[in-house]
Amino acid sequence: MNDKYKTIEDCSEGFFSDKGSKFLAFAYPVKKEGEIKQIINDVKKKYHDARHHVYAYIIGYNQESFRANDDGEPTNSSGMPLLGQIRSFGLTNVLIIVVRYFGGTKLGIPGLINAYKSAAKDAIENAKIVDKTIMQGFIISFDYPEMNFVMKLIKDFKAEIKMQDFKENCKIILEISISLHEDLFKALSQNTKIKIEDFNE
Repeated sequence: MNDKYKTIEDCSEGFFSDKGSKFLAFAYPVKKEGEIKQIINDVKKKYHDARHHVYAYIIGYNQESFRANDDGEPTNSSGMPLLGQIRSFGLTNVLIIVVRYFGGTKLGIPGLINAYKSAAKDAIENAKIVDKTIMQGFIISFDYPEMNFVMKLIKDFKAEIKMQDFKENCKIILEISISLHEDLFKALSQNTKIKIEDFNE
């Protein structure tokens, strides 16, 4: 199983201009659709005097969730070119917003497609593209006598402990690459005294 995906490490910017119109592009790393609305609102507030705030995003390790919005531009002339650039770079968990300041001369559909595509491409090329590992979380609950068994498996599988609580009984939240998820689950399940639940933030 492939447990890697490509995304951008941090926010980046791009720019394109044609016949007086200016296209300011912004690329953001995102993990959930819930983050996107706030980012778009912030950009609209900052660039409130712009004619259009076009955006597109792809979320999910298999690029399963996506959307393109033309924000008043002709249908498929702006949002889809942004989406196309995210896909052409093989990225996911990315939001691109392009802010357009109208220059007084209409560009036509081909001109718009080229402008939005070029601005989005510039933003992506200015970003640091990184490979990230798809992680799966576990919540493990157990009593103290099982501590050595659990900790040895965590070490053997190189799982990452995100939280631990050893008060009345023991509880650990950990993450492991999705390619090793099933193997660790089976290893932990050998001990019937351990309660295991999947966990995703």
